[in-house]
Amino acid sequence: MAEGIHDICNNYVAEFAAAHPVEATSLGIPGYDDKLTDYSPDGVAQRAELARRALAKVNAAEPADDSERVAKAVFTERVGLTLELHEANLDLAQLNNIASPAHEIRMVFDLMPRRTADDWRAVAERLKAVPGALAGYRASLLTAVDRGQRPALRQVAKVAEQCEVWAGLHGSDGFFQQLTSSAADASLDESLRRELEQHSTAAQEAYAEFAGFLRAELAPLARSTDAVGAEEYALWSRLFLGSSLDLREAYEWGWHEFAELEREMKEVGQRIKPGASLAEVAAALDADPRYQVTGRDAFQDWMQRHSDEAVRALQGKHFEIPEELTRLECLIAPPGGAVGAYYTHPAEDFSRPGRMWWSIPADREEFSTWRELSVVYHEGVPGHHLQIGTSVYEKSLNRFQRLLGNTSGLAEGWALYAELLMRELGFLTDDGNLMGMLDGQLFRAARVIVDIGMHLELEIPRGTGFHEGERWTPELGLEFMLTRTITDPDHVRDEIDRYLGWPGQAPAYKIGERLWLAAREDARRRAGDAFDVKDFHTKALRLGGMGLDTLREQLAALY
Repeated sequence: MAEGIHDICNNYVAEFAAAHPVEATSLGIPGYDDKLTDYSPDGVAQRAELARRALAKVNAAEPADDSERVAKAVFTERVGLTLELHEANLDLAQLNNIASPAHEIRMVFDLMPRRTADDWRAVAERLKAVPGALAGYRASLLTAVDRGQRPALRQVAKVAEQCEVWAGLHGSDGFFQQLTSSAADASLDESLRRELEQHSTAAQEAYAEFAGFLRAELAPLARSTDAVGAEEYALWSRLFLGSSLDLREAYEWGWHEFAELEREMKEVGQRIKPGASLAEVAAALDADPRYQVTGRDAFQDWMQRHSDEAVRALQGKHFEIPEELTRLECLIAPPGGAVGAYYTHPAEDFSRPGRMWWSIPADREEFSTWRELSVVYHEGVPGHHLQIGTSVYEKSLNRFQRLLGNTSGLAEGWALYAELLMRELGFLTDDGNLMGMLDGQLFRAARVIVDIGMHLELEIPRGTGFHEGERWTPELGLEFMLTRTITDPDHVRDEIDRYLGWPGQAPAYKIGERLWLAAREDARRRAGDAFDVKDFHTKALRLGGMGLDTLREQLAALY
């Protein structure tokens, strides 16, 4: 009997997990926690060959039913794009301040259990593999240069600085030293303790050496320009969206969205502080004791409390939330990464919960929460945790759809839509918290403008009140974000580096939200009085991960 499409997809996930142990841990697939991924050119080629073989099988297979027809569309679109990136040598050259192998190797330790002696043995084995993993990554970066893919100097310098923090070269203990010091209270034999100490020291030294390589060897080979141009940008955009975006239309639409949000923010701002500018309103909110939290532990408690409250308030009434998804851990991220919040997968069997992480400057002790409540909804429930967690939970889907099919357009679009939804449901009636949500929306509209504008070096339109007629540069991008949004300046500076090193990802939030809003209204129009928004959300979330073009088709078929 011929292998079915679901079986091919399931087998691919199993093979992929074995070939990419870091991603296996991230996805919560057990059995690989003592290994690190081979980031060398050979390792990259091996994973590409796995994808190529599986894609050929799926293309040759005839769907047995409608579920396999959808599964085939999801798999061919997603895996086909990863192979396009491979053929362009872009999977060798990944280097940016937020999502590169240097970050994956460091961050995978955050997801590992550290309760038992066996857990710590897995940590020790994985620590032992850090120098080799970084050496393989180094070889890939140099191979990419030989093949014409030079990294941007800005990204080389930023990642070098992050690696130095993790190596303990910036005045505090390094990440790996802190990691193994947490084993002090565990019941471990002396030989295991020595292994942990030895391998953590070697891992930290490897990160220090890798930072030196970036500064001394790769930086002289790097390009001074940041923009990637229209051709490469279009490929990255398709990867993040699962759709071929009309970049000019999206750029113009971004300006329209920005103007509308700016207008609404000014209206809300006048209710908070009449006669004040948006910057003055933000300063007043920052100084308001109602929105102040002191201390990192207190901020973590604030995150957890509001996350738990959202789950309790939404469960059953507005969403069907499985019991496995009612648990979400809120944590402060280790120092050194890009500033901001992010979400990590639950384990496939939910033995590890979904987690909301907040990466904040190491010296920050005072927190203003009016900007952050909607971020809790974005990262938690009804945002990423509900959407991604539902995909993992939905056993009617194959493992690729549940674990590997997600796109930024679907996931970030849903999470941004979730913020708007919480306003609709009455959770943002306080003007300060509403201003924070609108600021986040304005910031995401600005991302569409600045990300596309900088990489394509587009002209700034007349009537925008900002350097009209000039072409976008990184300097203008930073100025725009600092002067036309009220987002925290530390976050803004990290964000500009992020856009320049991760082309096409930042617009996915607003572009994806645009699709979710349009799909809901289309469903409402078709269903008429029979439309039930809770039912729409339940069915939509159970579709699993996919690109936006496939999502548009599937959402249209719901009603």
